[in-house]
Amino acid sequence: MNLYKFVSDAINEKLGVTVNLETPRNRDFGDFATNAAMVMAKSAGKNPRELAGDISTQIAELPFVSETSVAGPGFINIKLRDDFIWNAAATATDVAPVTKPLVLDLDYGAYNVAKSLHIGHMRTSIVGDTFNRIARFLGHRSFSWNHMGDWGKPMALVIAWIERLYPDLPYFQPDFDPSMTVDFDIDPSELNSFYPAASSYAKENPEFQAHAQKIKAEFQKGHPGYFALYEKFLAISLNMMNNTVRRLNIVPFDYDLGERNAAQYLPQVEEILREKNLIQESDGAQVIVVKKESDTAPMPPYMWTDSRGADTYDSTDLATVYCRKKTDNPDKIIYFTDMRQSLHFEQLFRAADLSGIFAYENFEHIGYGTINGSDGRPFKTRDGNAAGLDDIIDTVNAAVERRITESGKNLPQDTVDMIALAALKFNDLLHDIRSDYVFDPDAVTSFEGRTGPYVLYTAVRMNSILRRAGDIPPMSDIPTTLVPDERNLLMEIADFERTVQSAFDNRAPDIVANYAYDLCQLVNTFYHNCPILRDDVSAQDRTRRLGIVAMATQTLTCAIDLMGLRVPDEM
Repeated sequence: MNLYKFVSDAINEKLGVTVNLETPRNRDFGDFATNAAMVMAKSAGKNPRELAGDISTQIAELPFVSETSVAGPGFINIKLRDDFIWNAAATATDVAPVTKPLVLDLDYGAYNVAKSLHIGHMRTSIVGDTFNRIARFLGHRSFSWNHMGDWGKPMALVIAWIERLYPDLPYFQPDFDPSMTVDFDIDPSELNSFYPAASSYAKENPEFQAHAQKIKAEFQKGHPGYFALYEKFLAISLNMMNNTVRRLNIVPFDYDLGERNAAQYLPQVEEILREKNLIQESDGAQVIVVKKESDTAPMPPYMWTDSRGADTYDSTDLATVYCRKKTDNPDKIIYFTDMRQSLHFEQLFRAADLSGIFAYENFEHIGYGTINGSDGRPFKTRDGNAAGLDDIIDTVNAAVERRITESGKNLPQDTVDMIALAALKFNDLLHDIRSDYVFDPDAVTSFEGRTGPYVLYTAVRMNSILRRAGDIPPMSDIPTTLVPDERNLLMEIADFERTVQSAFDNRAPDIVANYAYDLCQLVNTFYHNCPILRDDVSAQDRTRRLGIVAMATQTLTCAIDLMGLRVPDEM
């Protein structure tokens, strides 16, 4: 149940007008409050406090309201019945599927073939995956796309570098037969070194650069040897990607398709563009003008082909939209990428809209901020390169192991991995996606404060209570009297559906992460102030509180799962 919506809708129906409900920080006076009387007083021709008294009386007649009161110049405080709160919390995770589910194509990951994942892929993977889980939880049909970089100049440079290292391989012979078996293996770490080495070498050697450009053109035209070599290192790359994705507990992508797949749709898209006279010549390149008269900021044209006639990142991105329209026919296409790509996506959305391939208003670009080091600059390794994502995971794992050793505990490796996963992902999700944040492995692995390990520890503690308690005896009656700490926790549990819906509506997974932390704080306050399994606790209190623990555990576990975290048996 969306408790806020239920209460709000009932009050609006009762009063016959739409009122705005607020959730006060201090619930001693009420669970909800409204300034409706102060807003309506002038049109009603009444004193705000007098009108508040009339409205308060009407709200008090609702069956789930225990009492109302008027404060100050006309604020109305509303307190809910304890049994109503209990029932709402008991069904907190029974979220009714949306009545009109959307079909969503979610573009995140965007990994590059022949390169290992680096820190730049972290936020797109974690945030995109969490949003995907939230969308599916609410009943939407979402499809995740890993739009791989597998078609342009980087592929040509890798092929050219392999040719430089192993010139006698059959792939480079004019009579290469695709059906033949080539005895050539590439180690993943070796493959990962090819592109940076080739890129650096090309800058100093124009002949190598020109040869790579020639390979690019021939590769894109279907050169059999280049394609066979590409297929070999593509398989290695996909295995590397999947290994890292598994370490992050990311739901497997529905589509691992990139620019190469999109290229097959380029002729159809070009036909559409030419029928609408959208392609123009500009310094030898073919472009689409997307600038509007109302634009005040620069808006460069969208590049269809470059001056050499080669396909571009722009053209394959537009072809990808065409592919997705044909494949999934989505209601929306949502991209999760670095905020610095905002201009490119604005150009893409305009080009797709002009062509009629996909409407501008059905696109979304969720741009995220950078992950910075302690110096406030984008996080890099000591040699100045982007840190590898596997290295980042290893760094967090090592920090967790240090903390465990310092505490004198000896936990299994699987548990260490779960704690490290929570430390890394929760810290990323905790921040507004659009903001930059500082990455500090020692800070994120703390078992106290707003961290992933703290959230896991709370879940482990509640599971431990339930295990020690054994079977929870059924309650004869729904509780009608709750102490404040019980009540506060149940109200937070009952707010789960609204929280998840808000995270989806606002494209803000941080709402779920912060909710999980707030829930944990209330759980731990409840645990310290409301004894459960002590001998001096009455059977009635024990049963009621175990019921609350069970509800909190179910709700927190659900939030943890939406973030792609895993709960260990012990910590």
